[in-house]
Amino acid sequence: MKARYFSLVLHSHIPYVLAHGSWPHGMDWLYEAAAESYLPLLEVFERLRDEGLAPRVNISFTPVLIEQLKSPSFATGFKEYLRMKIEIARKDRSHFEKIGSQPLHSLTEYWENWYAGILDLFSGRCREDIIGAFRKLQDEDQIEVLTSAATHGYFPLLSEDDSIRWQIRQGRYVYEKYFGRKPTGFWLPECAYRPGYAWRSPLGGRETADRAGVDEILGEEGLGCFFVDTHLLSGGEAKGVYLDRFPALMLLWEKFKKEYQPGQETAKTPYSPYLAYPSRVPFLARDEKSGTQVWSGKTGYPGDGWYLEFHKKHFPGGMRYWRITSGDADLGEKEPYDPQRVKERIEENAGHFVDSLGESLKNQDKGVVVALYDTELFGHWWFEGPEWLYLVLKKLQRTEVRPQTVSGCLGALHPHSLISLPEGSWGKGGFHWIWLNDDTAWIWEKIYAVERETKKLKPVLPGKNTRILKQLCREKFLLESSDWPFLISTWTARDYSENRAAEHFERARTLLDWIKRDGPLSADRLNLLETWEVEDQLFSEVVIPDGSII
Repeated sequence: MKARYFSLVLHSHIPYVLAHGSWPHGMDWLYEAAAESYLPLLEVFERLRDEGLAPRVNISFTPVLIEQLKSPSFATGFKEYLRMKIEIARKDRSHFEKIGSQPLHSLTEYWENWYAGILDLFSGRCREDIIGAFRKLQDEDQIEVLTSAATHGYFPLLSEDDSIRWQIRQGRYVYEKYFGRKPTGFWLPECAYRPGYAWRSPLGGRETADRAGVDEILGEEGLGCFFVDTHLLSGGEAKGVYLDRFPALMLLWEKFKKEYQPGQETAKTPYSPYLAYPSRVPFLARDEKSGTQVWSGKTGYPGDGWYLEFHKKHFPGGMRYWRITSGDADLGEKEPYDPQRVKERIEENAGHFVDSLGESLKNQDKGVVVALYDTELFGHWWFEGPEWLYLVLKKLQRTEVRPQTVSGCLGALHPHSLISLPEGSWGKGGFHWIWLNDDTAWIWEKIYAVERETKKLKPVLPGKNTRILKQLCREKFLLESSDWPFLISTWTARDYSENRAAEHFERARTLLDWIKRDGPLSADRLNLLETWEVEDQLFSEVVIPDGSII
């Protein structure tokens, strides 16, 4: 019997932004992702369920994102954000009427209705609980929800295995708290993997330390499977999933590639699951062909001239009223968006994608195309993405390639081949240069300093300074977020990220000093601690290194 599957894996992550700014960097990132990606995708999955077609997709939520989406302050701010967008559409309508722009005038009604629908979905069916709505779909066996690292720490560059374990344990704890079950799979932040070997700091020094492989740590912590980029399985140079969307990376890559040597090509198909050596933890590899068709804004579906232009916005308000038009058209040449014309393009693109899945698996009786994407690609970056996905999942029901969860694929395909994986990520070049380069090395110096000092405290923890320790854990987690070096390298939010990394380091260093002093806090220090507890209040329960919860 043939067993051909399409396993879509969406990864949802926003760094911790509660109480850390709004616009242009901060809470608006979270509001945009919820409005444009999480809720539209939820609606698509519920629509398929109601039509009797189980979506069978996989979606991960980082623990730091879960905590933010569950926060009452998010619900309040998000509703205000959606009402603001509705009001902006109304104000724009008056403006376009005055200047006699009928195409843009009619689009204001489209956006008013669209945001009103998102507000109704959030306040109504979701009951202001996006995570709870996805839990319900998983409980109904419609989708599979995966977990990830606590704050999206970049595993291969952390200097202590305990730091990786800490990120994993916190991630598992938060998942079980909100989803009521053990996670079946784990998303490695940035698909970044490191095997076990005598590790030396990339910042210099001669000392080495025997390190366990990331897969070994996952196995020890009871996580079921993980994902890697294609080149870790097949060799060669990774094209990188971010290059099209962050032009600044091309300049960084040009500087780096003189020193980069890609691995040698080997013959391993990405259409089968494998077991990592030596842990025997199952893993699946990203399919590069289907990935490029959706990731690329230049050669993929999102670059279609009829789709919504991401970069051109009307100010004040920031609403988008124009279509891509053509890849080489500058912003002044963009034509008005046409929601009706878009429907036929989505239909054609979805049909092409479904056909390409069949073509990829035509020579295999058993196999799976694993497509890995950031969730925010669907809806936020590519506005039509959720509706395209609806058509893809619906069209697949009439083919020999069926949507399937990762657990379903592993159960049907029975991985048995042991593979030794090399080190790498899904960034351009396949290594760590986006996260570690001349502009970001200082962040890793601070992370390593906090890791060293925290490790010294381990034998005497926990103690009477439990409250300080808890906040230290939070600041350490936040400092380790891979977002800060990424946003610096891409010039997306450089100043904001530099300030955030420095801020969390200073807070962690101060808390370490207080713990070492082991005395009562003065009134000023107590007020300072209370301020940090409010501003960085993620994880009401923290799993500390010895496994206990505080």
